[in-house]
Amino acid sequence: MNTKFFSLLLSLLFCCAVAHAQEAQKSALQQRAEADNEKGDIASARFHFIRAFEDYAGKGQIRQGVECGTKATALYYKENYYKEAFDLLQRIEQAIQSKEQDGSKKAALKYLTVKERLEMYIRMRRSASALDQINAMEVLANAAGDESVKNDLLYNKAIYYYTFGQNAQGNAVFKEMADKLTASKEYDKVDQVYQTLIANGRKAGNANLVAQSYSSYLAWKDSANALKHADEIGALKKQIADNEAAISEKDSSLTSRQLIIIGLCILAAALAAALAIGAVVLLRFIALTRKQKKTIRQANENNALKAKFISNISAQLDPTLQKLDSRAPEVKALMDFSKHIQTLSELENTAGEVELEETQVQQFCESLADKVRDKVKSGVTLTVNAPSMSAMINQDYVSHILLHLLNNAAEYTPEGGKIWLDYKKRGAHVHQFLVSDTGQGIPEEKREEIFKPFREIRDLTTGDGLGLPICKQMAINMNGDLDIDPEFTKGTRFVLNLHT
Repeated sequence: MNTKFFSLLLSLLFCCAVAHAQEAQKSALQQRAEADNEKGDIASARFHFIRAFEDYAGKGQIRQGVECGTKATALYYKENYYKEAFDLLQRIEQAIQSKEQDGSKKAALKYLTVKERLEMYIRMRRSASALDQINAMEVLANAAGDESVKNDLLYNKAIYYYTFGQNAQGNAVFKEMADKLTASKEYDKVDQVYQTLIANGRKAGNANLVAQSYSSYLAWKDSANALKHADEIGALKKQIADNEAAISEKDSSLTSRQLIIIGLCILAAALAAALAIGAVVLLRFIALTRKQKKTIRQANENNALKAKFISNISAQLDPTLQKLDSRAPEVKALMDFSKHIQTLSELENTAGEVELEETQVQQFCESLADKVRDKVKSGVTLTVNAPSMSAMINQDYVSHILLHLLNNAAEYTPEGGKIWLDYKKRGAHVHQFLVSDTGQGIPEEKREEIFKPFREIRDLTTGDGLGLPICKQMAINMNGDLDIDPEFTKGTRFVLNLHT
């Protein structure tokens, strides 16, 4: 009995470990996309789901990539962006074709993309196109050889028939699906399917779908109840027969009873020992958790003290540096480095809301562009694309970020090149500034590193590498983010997203 108990305990721990591992397998991009989606931030969720799809596809994790890609597709047509949704599905299928080798797995993944097309055509009330998708899904379901995919196909067939008024065909398909699940005694699944179909009909305002589903549901419910009662009676009869057989087999002698009592005592002792061991393990786990919390708290305090210490050193260096000749490149580099360290330290320790002010976007962008026009190389065109409207932003932070990006673009864009400063309103409270250039671009392997401070030892006279980390921290303090657009391949495009 002791061995069985520990086997059960190990099984429970293994299940918990597997669940935790599956959550940890989600990339940071996917977790952020899911968090944005739960908050109702559709534009940001869609953006990060697409990036997660591209990241997974690049790593060969095609199933996770397809999952994120189809979620982004659903968020596109949720806002009636059908063209973008169709284009994204085509990209997903190209990734499946190029990455997935197994025929059945490829069919199961492509089934998901065709299913999204079916959903869009049903929403657009395009019966013929939707029927084409149903036929394609049937071919893919057979090729996948997965029973759950075939059941899903039956469900979507029923949705299609009921949506377009083909009630007889819908009833036949639903009966086939219900019979399959009922035969395997999966009554709860059948009930759930009917409830889902009725809820979908109500949500879509499809009275025909609701009526047909409810009528079929009541008919199935009556037959299912009869089957369940028969199963329950059969189970009770079997239990009674088993009990009678067990009673007849029991030895009524005193020796047998004593053995049973002894066995129960041993079981009780084993359970007590197991509970004692479990209590010891639990107490050790609690102690370890408290120790880890203390370690994390100490690390946070040390980081805060370190930032304060660095800031104090930088502040104390300023009077000495001011006495030196600032025209010397080394002195100027040290002064700039000291100033940047102070700025970064202050940003990291800043708490509270960032103050916003109403700003005329077009005038604001034009004024920033004017400040760098004399720094661009010969033949370089600097263009501003901003509408005549106002937005609530923090002018100090935004101007600092955009000027830094524009100055970098002016430095790295060769003669005859182009630089753009664009503004786009992505939602009621979402603003986006984009700085693009036709320079040599930033290698993909360095795109994550450029936003992290102190990543390498470098000659300060050529720059301290803190400019972009400061801009990134400013964006974060404004409840936004600063990143590089991976889809822009003609040079470099920085994207500043602000959520106000």
